[in-house]
Amino acid sequence: MHENPKAVPPPQPLPLRMGPLPSLIFASRWLQLPLYLGLILAQGVYVFHFWVELVHLIEAAFGDKVALAKLVTSVGYVSNVQVDGLNETIIMLVVLALIDVVMISNLLIMVIVGGYETFVSRLNLEGHPDQPEWLSHVNASVLKVKLATAIIGISSIHLLKTFINAANYSEKVLLWQTVIHITFLLSALAIAAADRVMPHASKDDDH
Repeated sequence: MHENPKAVPPPQPLPLRMGPLPSLIFASRWLQLPLYLGLILAQGVYVFHFWVELVHLIEAAFGDKVALAKLVTSVGYVSNVQVDGLNETIIMLVVLALIDVVMISNLLIMVIVGGYETFVSRLNLEGHPDQPEWLSHVNASVLKVKLATAIIGISSIHLLKTFINAANYSEKVLLWQTVIHITFLLSALAIAAADRVMPHASKDDDH
């Protein structure tokens, strides 16, 4: 029997040398780096704001009138009856405000991590135990759909806060907030539909 010769791996193509102008244009993507660093600082501000509101909520639960007054002002709660302590409406509005901060923080993470990975440079997180599941297949189209979904969630929280505190808003404000939320929802559906159609169109073009 004749032994099969060892398979020779195909030669790796040499990297193409880019001209000065293409190199400059390609390197311009690093101009986005300060933008993402700025978003990280904004994330820090949101974390600080979250803990300030949470501390005020805990203090108000133990009867601190100053903390209660700050909470009432921050959530825009107005009542015909003097507020002497926490009630269910104030607690719900504060909790929704905290959830709102968390969702906006999640949106920032998606923009920072996904945007940097897509438009600036690879993060080389393959095999990392904490790699986000969505980051393994992220691209500009997937990122748009996820951002649109996150914006709908944030808009839903704002709308729920408005409905809970509806007595302090005019019918015009309630109507416009509902219309804006529906517009966000329809826009996200349109983006998702376009994202679903585009790969099928590209496959048809290959035949």
